[in-house]
Amino acid sequence: MANFNFNKVMLGGRLTADPELKQTQSGIPVASFSIAVNRRFGSRDGNQPQADFFNVTAWRATAEFVSRYFKKGSSIFVVGTIQNRSWTDPQGVKHYATDIVADEVSFVDSRSEGPAAGQGQYTPDSYAAPSYSTPADTAPKFEEIKGDDDLPF
Repeated sequence: MANFNFNKVMLGGRLTADPELKQTQSGIPVASFSIAVNRRFGSRDGNQPQADFFNVTAWRATAEFVSRYFKKGSSIFVVGTIQNRSWTDPQGVKHYATDIVADEVSFVDSRSEGPAAGQGQYTPDSYAAPSYSTPADTAPKFEEIKGDDDLPF
């Protein structure tokens, strides 16, 4: 029997509040936020949509990205893992929590559709990946082969 362990979750929903950015004592950024995900099927009477609420934690650059570009009501797509934790409060009562730890976070709304549109807060263009260029003198050199007859296979 193979040892198979897999923990991956993908969620798409809306932020229920602005992300809360903090730092650990060693200076590592961490953001906490909650997202609401509507269920495929509403209530039994069909009047109220049903939603599930998930607490999400993001670390380092992902935490900074979320706190900078997402606000309450923003649509968000999160890929991460599920983690369970427990603790005992001062009265001796044991508590349990299940959280999502974000590995990847993506925009869902277009710039003009987001809740912060027109307010100068929702600017995904300023979070562009760095561009890399290769100088011409360090570019790889290739030998041109004249015809298929010269190929060794």
